[in-house]
Amino acid sequence: MNIQILELIDGAQKAKGLTVIIDVFRAFTVECYLFDKGAAKVYPIGKLEDAFELKKENPSYVLFGERHGRKQEGCDYGNSPYQLLPGDFEGKTIIHTTSAGTQGIVNAVNATEIITGSLVNAKAVATYIKAKNPEDVSIVAMGLAGKESSEEDLLAAEYIKSLILGEEFDIDGRIAHLKDHGASKFFDPETQDVFPKEDYPLCVDYNKFSFILKVGKESDHLMITKENIE
Repeated sequence: MNIQILELIDGAQKAKGLTVIIDVFRAFTVECYLFDKGAAKVYPIGKLEDAFELKKENPSYVLFGERHGRKQEGCDYGNSPYQLLPGDFEGKTIIHTTSAGTQGIVNAVNATEIITGSLVNAKAVATYIKAKNPEDVSIVAMGLAGKESSEEDLLAAEYIKSLILGEEFDIDGRIAHLKDHGASKFFDPETQDVFPKEDYPLCVDYNKFSFILKVGKESDHLMITKENIE
């Protein structure tokens, strides 16, 4: 198995084989919590205007949308796992458009299969990949807006790779380091409306969920669904 770690939108475009699109802060962490709360499916959308159009056509869908971390006007939610926890998403269809994670999905045009990844389901992702045993695996750390490397996404990518290969990895030590090297926005009083401090522990609660999120197609739309991993 050839495993490569790539980064950013450029990395997503170069990805081949079974591809994992990583976004820890916060897109694919959010989606894991949504599916845990009973969401039926997620439509990952690249352009904000396309997300609004799909919402207009389907008013019952719940629209999650952010740019530069901030909830966009006209969206039902932003991109905060903490802020979604009180919501009722049982059986709901979600529209999700973000600066990094969903951009990775729509740009991974050469992948044979796409799944998403974050710390909260890292072990499930690795288990799935080991069971599939593909020739090529691309793990793409999407970083900040898909343009700048980020500590948390590289951490998740390296952790997933270590789990696939059965290598030692100091996940607790790396997360402790992350708090002061990449996660400061969650502890800044001036950014609590965008990055609430409660998001951080939810994002780094590694291996909380034993399912993966798979990207498929439904009519003209990419669609994410949950698959439980034994």
